[in-house]
Amino acid sequence: MTVNTLARPAIPAAAGTFVLEDHALRPGVLLTATSRFHDDIWDLTPAVHQLHGRAQSLHFLTLPTRYQHTAKVLCYAVLSGPLPPGEKRPKLATIRSMFTSLKDLTAWLDGQGGPPIAALTGGDLQAYQKYLLKKYPDSEPARSRCRQTVRYFWRFRASLGEEALSFDPFHLDDWGEPKTTSAENTTARIPEEVHGPLLTWALRFIDDFADDILVADTAWRASRQLLGAREWSVKHGQTVRKAVEDLLAEHIAQGRPLPGHRGRANRLQIGVQLGTTAGAIWFARSMLDEAAVIVGVEERTCMAVPITATVGGKPWLNGITTYHVHDDSLFALARMLQTACYIVIAFLSGMRDSEVKHLRRGCLSVQSDTDGHAYRWRVNSLAFKGEGDPTGVPATWLVGQPVSRAIRVLERLQPARLSLLFTRLDHGPGSKLTSADRAMANSTTNDQLNYFTAWVNRYCNDHGLPETIPDVNGRTWRLKSSQFRRTLAWFIARRPGGSIAGALQFRHQGVQMFEGYAGTSDSGFRAEVESEQALARGEHLMATIEAHEHAQLGGPAASEAAERLADFGERAQFGGKVVLDRHRLGRIMKKHDPAVYPGEYITCVHDHTKALCEKARTAGREGLPDHGGCKPLACRNVALTHDNADAWQIEITEIEERMSSRPPLPPRFLDRLARRRTEIIEFLGKNAPAKERA
Repeated sequence: MTVNTLARPAIPAAAGTFVLEDHALRPGVLLTATSRFHDDIWDLTPAVHQLHGRAQSLHFLTLPTRYQHTAKVLCYAVLSGPLPPGEKRPKLATIRSMFTSLKDLTAWLDGQGGPPIAALTGGDLQAYQKYLLKKYPDSEPARSRCRQTVRYFWRFRASLGEEALSFDPFHLDDWGEPKTTSAENTTARIPEEVHGPLLTWALRFIDDFADDILVADTAWRASRQLLGAREWSVKHGQTVRKAVEDLLAEHIAQGRPLPGHRGRANRLQIGVQLGTTAGAIWFARSMLDEAAVIVGVEERTCMAVPITATVGGKPWLNGITTYHVHDDSLFALARMLQTACYIVIAFLSGMRDSEVKHLRRGCLSVQSDTDGHAYRWRVNSLAFKGEGDPTGVPATWLVGQPVSRAIRVLERLQPARLSLLFTRLDHGPGSKLTSADRAMANSTTNDQLNYFTAWVNRYCNDHGLPETIPDVNGRTWRLKSSQFRRTLAWFIARRPGGSIAGALQFRHQGVQMFEGYAGTSDSGFRAEVESEQALARGEHLMATIEAHEHAQLGGPAASEAAERLADFGERAQFGGKVVLDRHRLGRIMKKHDPAVYPGEYITCVHDHTKALCEKARTAGREGLPDHGGCKPLACRNVALTHDNADAWQIEITEIEERMSSRPPLPPRFLDRLARRRTEIIEFLGKNAPAKERA
């Protein structure tokens, strides 16, 4: 136990002390308008700069009365008090989490008779540890957060005065416990069986359904402007009466039902059709009821907009309805379209949720060639993680054309008065026209992602389509915004055969990402991809070892490859069995990477002293192979598997077909092909695995 021998001056806690005085505030917020020490509720939101961040506050009245002042002293110390040597200012989210743990601590202490923090002993804290084990039996992270909160009373002891903890609990026996979580990225990736149809439907909304939804949105916004036309309607009541009479006569003559809502004529929609408001035709209630008896009313009122998109050769909807509870209402479809844009942007850019949420109108720039064909798309936003600036720093991402189409759709979907592309939409009950530029919270996005899945599956079931988003292990896959970046890293690393959504080449997408954001900002995305690549390579090497294929290699580096892989296989064993657990394999690859790189034509057994590609290596990537500069027919780092030899045989066949093509090729080109064919045949004759040489 370490005893606090430091002097304990009390912190400045005058009534006028501003608790956010050490924080940068949002634009337009004055410090004098923020919370003071004596307030019972401290609003932290003025220091939350991410536009999708939730409002945050500390409610001290939720703590036992005897501990409220002590809690304020600690919270002020971590918010704006002088930092102890070596300490960094905790983030607001950390402080808010600390306050939740303070509730646990003070409630427990209150039940123990209410001893002051400064009087706690090691035995008290060991008893608290037992309490945490009972309250959070299945959550080591929750218990850890509570213990960390206790330790703040020691770490900030210089500021806490007589209310500080008198010893460091870190040195208590049994205070800590083994961590059950890994330092590796444990975010689940979206399974392929879910991701394929999910991205397909997202692109379908953007490329096929968007125009119908946006036309309906334009009509709806025009109708909203009529809400201010009540005065006009009253002054010209006779004109409105004539318009109502003509409309009803038209419906009766054609035998066409009136727009309906809950079994009665929908005055709001009829008013929109007449260019006025529902209040302006209040006088016509009896006329509408009489006409409804004759022609009836529609079960659902559809907007007077065309449906042009098709699915399976048929219109994808019968119409876009006005009642928000329906799956085919503008309220639902507009949010589906916004969610589809999020899916495409989040997956095909590698941006984090916070970075997507700060996209604004005009964030897309396009480069075109001299013929006007676009070939490069850049997206500008703000990056936060790892940047050291709570307000974010400008960052640029290179993206593919699907992302550009999604952004263009969002710019049409959001009204011109709003800049952010992922702020809430106006449709739906209780919505008011607003100029507030606030991005959706992460939890809202997660809810909408899962509503998207549910909507798609209901639509497929209603229309007899086989393109549902399937369950995983008998349960609906729960989508989260954090999964898209993780999934993209997996796809770039694995580069699975075939394509998703028909035409997206993930290798090309990966090159774009590295050339842009991943290569110029401290995003960590390159590290995520390289981690996935190492895992994929490790799994491939383990499969090779288990099949004893490493002993059948050919080529100048065959024996070296066999030795490295045999050693790697031994390190991957536990209890006499090969362990292919993802996290264990990741650790083994990090510590004992055999530097064997399987490829289509060769297996590179990398030794930088022999590597011919080293001259072409990328700056800053010393010691790693650069297969873009590979010279496989001459390099001494080459080993060949049976699959490698088969790939070379296929190339020989293709060369022979080109040489025998008609009309004949130019002599110089024929000579180059012949020399290439001879080089490959001689190379295989010397280096092919035993089976091929036989």
